[in-house]
Amino acid sequence: MFGKQQRKLKRSAKLISVLSKYGFKDMLARMNTGNKNEEVKIQPEKIDTKGTVHERIRLVLEELGPTFVKLGQTFSNREDLLPPELIQELQKLQDKVDRVEMDVEEILEHELGISVKEHFLEIQKKPLATASIAQVYKATLMDGNQVILKIKKPNVQAVIEDDLLLIKDLEKLVSSYSEIGERLNLKQAISTFEKSLLEEVSLINEKENIIQFARNFKKNKETYVPKVYGEFSNNNILCMEFIDGIKVTDKSMLLSQNIDPVNISEKGLRLFVSQILDFGFFHADPHAGNILVKKDGRVVFIDFGAVGKIPPNDKEIFENLIVSFVAKNPHKIVRNLKKMAISYQIPDERRFENDVEDILNFVHNTSLKEINPQEIINKMKDVLKDNRLYMPDYFYLLLKGITLIEGVGRTINPDLDIVKSLNPYTKKIFARKITPKNVFKTGVDKIMNFTDNMDEIPKELRSVLQKLDENQFTVSSEIKNIEKTNQLIKSSIINLILALILGANMIATAIVLVSEQGPRIGEMSLIAVLGFVFSLLLVVILLLRISRK
Repeated sequence: MFGKQQRKLKRSAKLISVLSKYGFKDMLARMNTGNKNEEVKIQPEKIDTKGTVHERIRLVLEELGPTFVKLGQTFSNREDLLPPELIQELQKLQDKVDRVEMDVEEILEHELGISVKEHFLEIQKKPLATASIAQVYKATLMDGNQVILKIKKPNVQAVIEDDLLLIKDLEKLVSSYSEIGERLNLKQAISTFEKSLLEEVSLINEKENIIQFARNFKKNKETYVPKVYGEFSNNNILCMEFIDGIKVTDKSMLLSQNIDPVNISEKGLRLFVSQILDFGFFHADPHAGNILVKKDGRVVFIDFGAVGKIPPNDKEIFENLIVSFVAKNPHKIVRNLKKMAISYQIPDERRFENDVEDILNFVHNTSLKEINPQEIINKMKDVLKDNRLYMPDYFYLLLKGITLIEGVGRTINPDLDIVKSLNPYTKKIFARKITPKNVFKTGVDKIMNFTDNMDEIPKELRSVLQKLDENQFTVSSEIKNIEKTNQLIKSSIINLILALILGANMIATAIVLVSEQGPRIGEMSLIAVLGFVFSLLLVVILLLRISRK
């Protein structure tokens, strides 16, 4: 208990010192007010109030350390939450990581309980790469296979947990300092960041991500997934195959190996789109440093500490969103965005749809070489912000990933067409949606939803009857043109009945279609053909009735 209290005082002292140094006195006063029992007074050697508020916020994050830098980087693509001036400053944040001296052999023996000399021929003492969470070393196994050892830095878990507590304190301060915290739901955003960072710091989680990716693409000949050595891996160590590959943007090296950069750019984009639309499980940081090309032309994604996961229900909505985008249908785009959103408060539906239509017109009327995906994504973020749509976190990871992968592709192929890469998947989605199995499933789901709604009606009716019984029910209405209204109601009921019959007939036709029972005309079921004709007849009748009104 004392240790926890001491850590809290240490965090508060650090936060007070840095905030005070950069001139956030009002926020500091609020913090002291909220901590009367644990008042910590620290006077910085020098107060720096130069620059704008947004510049000083960036400086605060840089001085508070790597976790805060990652926080700023995470929020640097959230135009829906933060003002443009702050976004611009956060985009300047760069990881400043110091190399740590580590005795790799001692760590392996302590963590894994093995004799290093029995399993490794060599382990290089100098790290290949250093990041805020871990360092990477190259090694050779006894069988001659080359591997990399990703080893978590000492005490990094405790440091990150302390930093996350400090970030939560900072969020409380920001929320009390101004309305921005409550209005933008920073608490939820930081909670998501915490979950993401804790997943990234877990090397077991990264190992499972690699295994999942290998499972998804085991039959794909365009990519290669590094082998993971589970016997030399735990939560603090990840041992995996070393990939002797070419950096994806090294055009001259690709050409020297007779590898076509244009083909690689299209292949990489195709693989990323497949990650999203086929599996809903995608690399969340596909920058050039995380993509290699083997000498046989296969593309290799590395560093799976951060991945995006689309829930199954949202995956179907996202597919519909892609189809609507390719079909240039702003109304359906708006409808699917609303379905996908966590919450929304749209001031003007018509304006929202017009804004989306403007983006579609911009995309489809601009020549390929003039299209800047980042500009399009920024326009979309502005529209979401203006219409107060708060999307799930994977949506922003997707936008970031698409920007990164498209930028990588354009580096080696200026004519890369991301819309063209979506077309095969759009056709696949269409084909899957019209299969009898999917039609049947969709029909059953709609009937179940209808049944659930019908179950709720008696509850609402009982509430109304109770109010009538207690003389608490009042009705205020003004009906004009009552006869026309009655005719409209009758017509609508008939149309609804016809639509229900049409839906039931389509489901029955789909069931019969996949069945091999009954009389047939060639390979088609006679009953299914008759059902299809009847459905067409109902559609014609409905269209005639609607158009007449």
